[in-house]
Amino acid sequence: MNPKNFFAELKRRNVYKVAVAYGVVAWLLMQIASQIFPFFEIPNWVVRLVVLLLIIGFPVALIIAWAFEVTPEGVKRTEAADAAGQRSRGVAWIYVVLIGVALSVGLFFVGRYTAGHATPRPSEAATPIPEKSIAVLPLVNESGDPKDEYFSDGLSEELIAALAQISGLKVIGRSSSFRFKDRKEAPKTIGEKLGVSTLLDGTVRKQGDRVRIVAALVNATDGIQLWTRTFDRELKDIFAVQEEIARAVAESLKVTLLGSQDRPAQRGAASNVEAHNAYLQGHFHFQRRNLEDYRKAVGYFDQAIRLDPDYALAYTERSEAWSFIGDLTGQHEPAWSNARSDAEKAVAIAPSLAEARAALGWVRFFIDWKFAEGITELKRAKELSPANPTANDLLARAILYLGRLDEAERQARQAVELDPLSVIAQGNLARVLFYAGKLDEADAAARKGAELQPASASSHRSQTVIAAQRGDGETALREAQLEPDEGYRRFELALAQYARGDRAAADAALADLIANGRDKLAYQIAQVYAVRGEKDKAFEWLQISFDNHDTGTLTLLVDPLLRGLRDDPRYKTLLAKLGLPAAS
Repeated sequence: MNPKNFFAELKRRNVYKVAVAYGVVAWLLMQIASQIFPFFEIPNWVVRLVVLLLIIGFPVALIIAWAFEVTPEGVKRTEAADAAGQRSRGVAWIYVVLIGVALSVGLFFVGRYTAGHATPRPSEAATPIPEKSIAVLPLVNESGDPKDEYFSDGLSEELIAALAQISGLKVIGRSSSFRFKDRKEAPKTIGEKLGVSTLLDGTVRKQGDRVRIVAALVNATDGIQLWTRTFDRELKDIFAVQEEIARAVAESLKVTLLGSQDRPAQRGAASNVEAHNAYLQGHFHFQRRNLEDYRKAVGYFDQAIRLDPDYALAYTERSEAWSFIGDLTGQHEPAWSNARSDAEKAVAIAPSLAEARAALGWVRFFIDWKFAEGITELKRAKELSPANPTANDLLARAILYLGRLDEAERQARQAVELDPLSVIAQGNLARVLFYAGKLDEADAAARKGAELQPASASSHRSQTVIAAQRGDGETALREAQLEPDEGYRRFELALAQYARGDRAAADAALADLIANGRDKLAYQIAQVYAVRGEKDKAFEWLQISFDNHDTGTLTLLVDPLLRGLRDDPRYKTLLAKLGLPAAS
């Protein structure tokens, strides 16, 4: 057949029209499959099947168009339609094409718009909840005396620590589980927010030297109790009760309790009831996270250690309390010296206690600036208790300051997974992401932290710094004005006003920061000068920060606000004095 005649015949038999119409309709169906099917959670394999069938159907449609003709009397073979003089004029194909094009274009732009603005479905936004996962809700104090709250809270936290010894079980940290102390939300909601399949709930009644504990394991999905147990014991048997509850959970969830021999000693626990009681009272104040309560906590830990000189856990938390007291007051000695000796003592007593290793790691890295030793201790803490959110959080911070950003991000995300409603974990993740240049993700994590605890110190610092880094001065100013901490607010205002381009306001804010933050915020003053491009002033304040042993100095290697200083020889000299690796 002559090629010209062949192509003319294709045109006469409407094969071209069918090809165009089929292409438009196929494109429309592909748009429907890709844009609409996911909305109804239809599996992706169905979408792929639709595309495959449309591809296979194209040559079939062309063959049918060649062989058959639509006539007023129905579908006939082309030869028969020609003989009868009944041929379609093809008007219907034009309408099909026009309608198909209109719908396809509409769906295409709807899909493009919603892809950037739609809220992810829960199945996309959240990771699957592990079957072997648990959160310990704070045990309810039924003693009739609010002053016994420290005991029920302390017992709840000790159960968290005991369950963390179960191999293969995800255990949510204290900061997150204690947010549901008032029990206002249904088990399913709590389980979804914490990412767990089971909850350990219960009550505590302490009277004299006896205690009654009622514990229940609850399926978070439907709120049905898997089991409930009642324990009537003397206070001296409290560690045995914790062990029994941990074993019951392990048996129910079909997971393995790690070696339990001599567990109280492994946990750095007390050898007598009075010491344990004093420790719980100290721990109650320690968790309030303010200077006055840290000092009260030290007093109770002193009492616990006097009653039991080998109480490793009391030494551990007294070390942490002393380190925070030194940091908050700016009077580092003798607070940091006490923190160092307590951490060393705790490790000497209980070398397998993860909390003790973490406390010593904190001292070595953040106080002594002995980075290799600090990393070693923090990694050992994580090995001893992989589910410990504090160990993961501190390790993430330490690795970050050494410039290992990818590793730090993995650690920070793991800390958030183990304690998803922890302000500290969210704030640390925001810091890691900011230093890694992931500003959108950093901003989201920082805002999550601010929502969890709006009144916490520096709750708007990350948002301000991120906005300033983007050059969005108005947002930076708005965030800075919301900062509850007066010192950090001055720092944030100095950055925000400079980002706005208001030099007079920026100078005034910086002068206010220097006048009121000379002793505690030397590093922040250096950051502001670095952003302003005033290198000599920036290095002057970095030296003051270094001399004051300001922990902010440890971020020197990775801080984006100091980027303008990195080519200066003084920057490399300061890194060497700190013992940090050279910037890449």
